[in-house]
This record gives sequence, structure tokens and C-alpha cells, in this order.
Amino acid sequence: MRAALIKGRGGLEQLSIGEADDPGEPGPGEVRIAVRHAALNFADTLMLDGSYQETPEVPFIPGMEFAGEVQAVGARTDGIFVGDRAMVFGGSGAFAETAIVPFEKCWLAPPSLEDAQAAAFPVVYGTAEVGLNHRAKLKSGEVLLVTGAGGGVGLAAVEIGKAMGATVIAAASSTDKLALAESRGADHLIDYAKEDLRSRVKELTGGADVVFDPVGGELFGQALRATKPAGRLVIVGFAGGDVQKIPANIALVKNVDIIGLYWGNYATLDPSVMRRSFATLRELFETRHLNPHIDCVLPLSKLEEGYRMLLERRARGKIVIDVAGTA
Repeated sequence: MRAALIKGRGGLEQLSIGEADDPGEPGPGEVRIAVRHAALNFADTLMLDGSYQETPEVPFIPGMEFAGEVQAVGARTDGIFVGDRAMVFGGSGAFAETAIVPFEKCWLAPPSLEDAQAAAFPVVYGTAEVGLNHRAKLKSGEVLLVTGAGGGVGLAAVEIGKAMGATVIAAASSTDKLALAESRGADHLIDYAKEDLRSRVKELTGGADVVFDPVGGELFGQALRATKPAGRLVIVGFAGGDVQKIPANIALVKNVDIIGLYWGNYATLDPSVMRRSFATLRELFETRHLNPHIDCVLPLSKLEEGYRMLLERRARGKIVIDVAGTA
């Protein structure tokens, strides 16, 4: 089968497109899926050098999430049937024509969700919903600050925060990313390439009750200082490139909760969290609160270009790869 392959550590020069062995038939608790579309995530770039917390041994097929048609099911796969259209969080293996995954990591795609959108749905919307609801316990009427609001997970957090009744401050590094966040319901916009994040948040709302931060680095410190006393700050990732040191004295003085979120770990830590989350997300999508934004759809042969867009932080929303070659 045709697939992408990471042959070693060291960056994009280790990425190639070629032939890989067919994965065979699913075993108990497994599902075999013909992959149609797969989506890129920031974590995929970290796997290039092995710095992600769960990176497979090389060589491996990259790609964390995808959508496709169920071809075969093993025993103990209740609720998934041959012919179903599924969206999947596999952790790896998405950039191939066929994949075998645990059925607990498969969810039925809503009929009105296009294949490219279904591929781009699980990681960012799952992360945003669990982060805001399960971890931060965001309440209606509170102020939510989202950094990196023009990227995939940030944009999802804007939509979900609005659906939960929050006043949403979208912070991003360019006017086009902010315009996209505004189109998804953001109440206030901050261009942190030109404006001081802390000062603008204080000016707009007096502070944030909840901060959703996938950027990290220097911006984390500004976001922490913009958090209201007894607020909550959710650490989602480090797209800014630097893993920040947390000034514990500020968290102490302001009674701020610093909350870590590794969404993918819930697949084994507590799958019920993911099941509840996706039931909520399906309802939000069907009531038109969610509208996944696809920046572009690229053929598998241009996967490297997609990686570069992520590394250079040029993506708005999600980058999707047409694995089946239907574009």
C-alpha cells in the first residue's frame, strides 16, 4: 500500500512517500479502515525528531488522525460495523491507504461532516472540549482567553467556548488569523505580534477566568499575568517553540490553577472521558455550533509541504492530506 514513512530521527529529510506492507486483518478489539483523508497536527512535527511524548520507534507511518470507511472489524468491537464512515485518533499510521486501530479510538462521523472535516475533527475538537469542560470547568458568563486562536486547536476552543456561553478573547499573531477567529464567534481580538497581551486583556475585560494556551513560551507568562485571581490556565502545548518555566510565585499569590492537558492520554487513562466528550461534540456540530475550518487539502505527495506550513506557523485551521487521491 502507498504510505508516508519516517525512516529516522532528524527532521523532514527522513520523510518519504513509498510502499509499505499491508497491515493485514484486525484482531480482537480492532478495526481495519480504508483511509480517505488524514490531518496534520503540531504533534506530528515533534515526532520528526522524537521529542513528542509518545513517538513510535523508527521506521513508522506518521499521522495522528484520519477519516475513512470501515473495511473489517474484529471481535469485541460493539457499535462499529463494516461500511461505517469513521473518524479516528490513531496516534500514528494515518498517512497510509489502510490502517488498523483500536475500536475505542473510532467514532462515527456525523453524516453532514465532509470527509476532510471529519479527518480534522478528533484531535483539535477533542482537546478543546476536554480542556475547557472536563479540565477547566468553564462556566457560562466567564471570560475565556485563547492563544494561538487562528490554529486548529485554538480555533476549536473559540467555537466551543462560545457554545459554552463564555466571552471569548481570541489572541493570534496576524490579522488574517484573528479574522478567522472572529468569524467563529470571538468577542474580542488581540494581535500579540503588535499588542501587549496582558495589557489588552486587562483593558478589555479586567482579566480572564480561563486561559487556553497551546502556544507556551514567552506568551505563557503574559497569559498567566492576565488571568484573574482564582482563575484557571490550561497548558495545551508549546507551538511557540519553547517550553516555559512556570513562575510559581504568581500562581500562588493569585490562587491560579495551572492545569496540564494531554488529551491523547485519556484513550488509555479514562476512555469514558473521550466517549462523553464526543457525544457532546456531535451534539454541538449537529446544532451548528461547530464548523471545522480546513486551510487546504494536499495530496499525499505534498505531505512535506504541509509539515512546513505547520513548522512555519502559516496554517489557519487545519491542513488535510488526501490519502485516497480523490482530490
